[in-house]
Amino acid sequence: MVDARMARVIGAVNIGSFRISAMIAGVSETGELTVLGSGHRAAQGIKRGYVTEMAAATYAVRDAVERAEKLAGTSVDAVWIGCSGANLSAGISPVEIEIGGRRIEEEDVEQLLLAGREALEPDGRMVLHAQPGLYYLDGADGIANPRGLHAEQLGVDIHVIRAEGAPMRNLKEVVQNAHLEVEGVVASPLAAAHACLSAEERELGVALVEFGAQVTNVSAHAGGNLVALTAIGRGSSDITDALASALGIRRSQAERLKCVHGSALASPGDHRERVPVAGPGDDRDGPLPRGADAQGQVARAEVVGVITGELDQLAGEIGRALEQMGYSGRNGRQVVLTGGGAELTGLADYMQAALGRPVRIGRPPAIKGLPEAHGVPGFATLAGLVLYALDDPIDIRALHSHTQYSRRPAGVATMVRLWRAMKESF
Repeated sequence: MVDARMARVIGAVNIGSFRISAMIAGVSETGELTVLGSGHRAAQGIKRGYVTEMAAATYAVRDAVERAEKLAGTSVDAVWIGCSGANLSAGISPVEIEIGGRRIEEEDVEQLLLAGREALEPDGRMVLHAQPGLYYLDGADGIANPRGLHAEQLGVDIHVIRAEGAPMRNLKEVVQNAHLEVEGVVASPLAAAHACLSAEERELGVALVEFGAQVTNVSAHAGGNLVALTAIGRGSSDITDALASALGIRRSQAERLKCVHGSALASPGDHRERVPVAGPGDDRDGPLPRGADAQGQVARAEVVGVITGELDQLAGEIGRALEQMGYSGRNGRQVVLTGGGAELTGLADYMQAALGRPVRIGRPPAIKGLPEAHGVPGFATLAGLVLYALDDPIDIRALHSHTQYSRRPAGVATMVRLWRAMKESF
């Protein structure tokens, strides 16, 4: 049963390619966040972040939410959902207005943000987020609050994240078919940043690599905002598939081998150490894995060799993505790894050597009530969804005009603006 003092309940669902997870959190009257219940299950009907089978994905979402509801002792009607597919991309859209040397008032800032909303160009793609960054005026930039300052011109960078429309509609329909309303859709790199990055890191500049099962999102953050984003269609499941193919074993066996005995770093003793391929309950009477001895064991060096071979390719793509984002030299100081793939032993040290910059593993913060099993990188995005909902950042698309523009456009443009004003008012 939810504590009566909880002023708000937040539901979140992260729809990944490996697992679908759900979390229910409560916010007290004092603003304290408490995890009431969380659950997860294997993903179905999802591939590379895209919905490929509606009924299977709907069942998996409903199942994950019901597991969380059972532990929380309450149900939710609406949830925030995380999106890692749909060909996510990010960009910056600058916008300026004339001030004329006078003092900047609240109405000027509102007019600037509304002008930014009007300037959004979806170019056939869905705008997922449109958030204002730091302001700039005349020769000064990096201004958090321009109100009360004098300026000739006032500008702001609008940070825009876009996605393909049809995949996003499929994702929403999966949740709606599970009898849930969609409170909001959050790009998973944005949610993961809320969980794994400190405010100072996001301000000074940091790259976040969300190493998922079938998608790896690489994002750059600076000035408190996500400034660039690249999605790579590779993930930790590709390592599993490479192991299954190289050793001639089942995917489930390869996944266990990777998680229990795998490593991103080779050691001198790997050639002497033998590790079992079959796990508890596996049929040991079938054909032996490729390269296995009579006991069904393989050299650990062979497992590590396959893993590092796949990581070499992924690290190369991550490095190129960071370079294309301009995250290099003085701008590219630190990388944070998160996601289920980041739980691989030795990955931080491997990536630090491969990328040539400091690397750490990002985990969810210590939220009250968060189970220890969910305090790992694989659940960072889920926790981040709740933190994002709690933070509720400004999105310029939700703004409504309460002021009049100082310049009056003529003709058809005037009618369009009047029509929009009437729609917003009524």
